[in-house]
Amino acid sequence: MAEQNGKKQLDFPCTLTLDIPFPTAHLASTALRTLSVDAELSHLVQRSFSLVAPADSSEQTVLRVNYAATTNRMLRVAVNGFFESVGVVIGAMKDLDVDVIYEPVTEGLEGVQGLEAVKG
Repeated sequence: MAEQNGKKQLDFPCTLTLDIPFPTAHLASTALRTLSVDAELSHLVQRSFSLVAPADSSEQTVLRVNYAATTNRMLRVAVNGFFESVGVVIGAMKDLDVDVIYEPVTEGLEGVQGLEAVKG
């Protein structure tokens, strides 16, 4: 009998694999790091994360989440909570528009609150 994290896999018969695609590997990695810090609230649920590449690419842009639980109800409750967290993470990515950070600035910075001009 195989064991995972010290518990028998047969104790967690209800499983689900979620694949969540992102536009870039950087965003997928950011989502993984952000979502993996929160431990599962119940010892009746196990979750693991990984990044995988879609079939037509070599770039790992898909966040894969593997769930295992003791009952279908525990699995459903855990996944529902996880989807709420995914929604927050994706919403923050959308609102912050992280690609703007890497684009050259075209507007002036005059009047930006908290910005002081350095005279050199």
